[in-house]
Amino acid sequence: MTVPESPAIDIDDVEAAAERIAPFALRTPVISSTVISNMVNAEVFCKAESLQRTGSFKFRGATNAIAALSDKERQSGIVAFSSGNHAQAISRAAALHDCAATIVMPTDAPAMKRAATEHWGATIVEYDRYAENRDDVAARVHAEIGGVVIPPFNNRHVMAGQGTATLELIDEVGDLDMLFVCLGGGGLLAGSATVAKAHNPGMVVVGVEPEAGNKNAQSREAGHIVTLSEVPRTIADGQQTIAAGTLTWPLNNERCDVFTAVSDDEIIDTMRLLFLHHKLVVEPSGATALAGAIHRGLIEPGMRVGVTLSGGNIDLATFARLLA
Repeated sequence: MTVPESPAIDIDDVEAAAERIAPFALRTPVISSTVISNMVNAEVFCKAESLQRTGSFKFRGATNAIAALSDKERQSGIVAFSSGNHAQAISRAAALHDCAATIVMPTDAPAMKRAATEHWGATIVEYDRYAENRDDVAARVHAEIGGVVIPPFNNRHVMAGQGTATLELIDEVGDLDMLFVCLGGGGLLAGSATVAKAHNPGMVVVGVEPEAGNKNAQSREAGHIVTLSEVPRTIADGQQTIAAGTLTWPLNNERCDVFTAVSDDEIIDTMRLLFLHHKLVVEPSGATALAGAIHRGLIEPGMRVGVTLSGGNIDLATFARLLA
């Protein structure tokens, strides 16, 4: 695979995205947690993207990518692939811009995420995530119906749109010493790290993956993008990617200071903590970054720390089972 030599976006791209999505996206609240702050002996600010439209930060990138298209491109329709959150975001953003969307989704995608995707009008094409490559399936669909392909992370406008969450966070709480961001394909981290380093080059940016799928850490150690041999088996379905993006990886390798990983048990503990103390329903992928902040011992006393709570799309039965 060809990897660009230079990062794909800069702070100007994120600021342009903020203007582009302003009529559509919510400015989500920041939770200043005394309980969590006391646990790590620092001041912790959580950006609650679980309360964003369609239930995750993905709405930002999807909206920016569709809004940046020409009228002719939008009229041709959108093709995307996703296990759920990007699918919902594309479906909703496409409806807001009056264009059709076709989404390639795994057969085992959470029923709640599939239902929400269908609710906003998208057509779903299924595939087996453990036997088929979703990029190949999406390419086949695109060849059949045309349109514009908007991937979940490996896209400049998606990356820039995701960065607007951190732009809002810093605008609200001021300078930070450290920023924890959940990490799958790397779109949210790419946008977040771009904002963080533009605001304060000394801010420590931490990308947090599930232990079962730490391909970014492996890629840094190997000196190139590592593709996992199989889809990671983790409760964090939004982070079950097998490789970083060719656009996201160079940027994240340059601007992310630390790649770390957390276990499914640590993710569940964090989901429980957020529900009990802040009445927040956060899905496993949405709790990954905070799990890293709490469990990895990276925070020094007195630091000001930002954390992304990236999504809250989980059905009641699964949420209750995990927290029981």
